[in-house]
Amino acid sequence: MSQIEPKWTVEELGGDGVSKKDLVAYLQETGANDFLVAHKLNGKLTSVVKTAKKPALIEAYKQLFETKQFRTSDEIPASEVKKEKAADPEEETKQEGADSSGKAALEKADEPKYTKKVTKKGSGSRPPAKGDRVSVFYTGRLENGKEFDSNVKAKGRKAPTPLVFKVGTGRVIRGWDEALMTMVKGEKATLTIQPEWAYGQRGVETASIPPNSTLIFDVELVDIE
Repeated sequence: MSQIEPKWTVEELGGDGVSKKDLVAYLQETGANDFLVAHKLNGKLTSVVKTAKKPALIEAYKQLFETKQFRTSDEIPASEVKKEKAADPEEETKQEGADSSGKAALEKADEPKYTKKVTKKGSGSRPPAKGDRVSVFYTGRLENGKEFDSNVKAKGRKAPTPLVFKVGTGRVIRGWDEALMTMVKGEKATLTIQPEWAYGQRGVETASIPPNSTLIFDVELVDIE
């Protein structure tokens, strides 16, 4: 199979221009059946789109290019994977083992890829729910201490402005989405995010973030709407 290049950038994935249907169709066309089973992406396109969450699809898209588990020409369509395996009695024992392995792999993939150290307790009574608008001040740096982004410093006469977005919807890296939904209003914390839940193998050249970088963010959850 020829080298497959990513179809969308991380920024494009987070926007409205790429739908869940677009992502599922692309993953089913490109990913190996074992990869699709592990991420619960095999089956009819409409059924998968109905149950899938976009942040999980974005993470699967990233992992596809990190693991390079691309589809080969001799594989059956993704929608027929379960049907064919279930129809072969001699494969039942192997299938049980494969299901267990796939479940273990999925559980491992869902393990948190970040740590959070609270530096100031908040005054809020609840963390934000998925889809809530949050306002965040942050400073991001690499493990060597080099700062690559911040919105806490005033620009000229303008006061610092927090970043506002809907949390848990894939607008930011997964490490942020997951961590912010454990914080309350007014809380400050230091987040250490592994590459898998940050920018992965590609990094962000324009922000001087190398590939496979663990990122450290000092964040403050200013408000929840």
